[in-house]
Amino acid sequence: MPAAPRRLCPCMDTPEFMQHVFPSRDRLFRMAMLLLGSREEAEDALQDVLLRLWDNRQQLTVYNSVEALAVRITRNLCLDRLKYRQNRKMVDIDHLTHRAGSHTPEQLTELSDTARIVQRLYAELPETQRVVLHLRETEEYSFEEIEQVTGLTVNNIRVILSRARKQVRDNYQKINAYERK
Repeated sequence: MPAAPRRLCPCMDTPEFMQHVFPSRDRLFRMAMLLLGSREEAEDALQDVLLRLWDNRQQLTVYNSVEALAVRITRNLCLDRLKYRQNRKMVDIDHLTHRAGSHTPEQLTELSDTARIVQRLYAELPETQRVVLHLRETEEYSFEEIEQVTGLTVNNIRVILSRARKQVRDNYQKINAYERK
């Protein structure tokens, strides 16, 4: 019986790539949507990220977390794309209202208005706060995972998260107080 062929480099083959990279596609897409605000641009960015990871699959086994690497690549790619355009939309609000279900039209309008306000408040956050808040609240990353992705310490992440939440909450309350007058 001949010996199994040895790989000269510890690179990922297609099944390994599918196992380690593809499960994070949805998270990468949501991250791209958060930063780019356009479904088409987010899809393009995701495709670029997956291609970059595939092209560099020989080095992927070196990383502790391929997902953290993929998130970092996504973030950097999206930030590069944002440098070329000034319009900083965050999220397509239409998909939020389509999931509403059994709400009345008035409730849907109110939810849509609230989502637009929160979207604008998120967009006004500094980039680091926006990314940390998204990773923690939307993607439900642990502090350690956020640390891997951003390179920040856990204590810094906690402070940034607290400040981002406070800023969004305070600004939302100011807007609501003004609208009620």
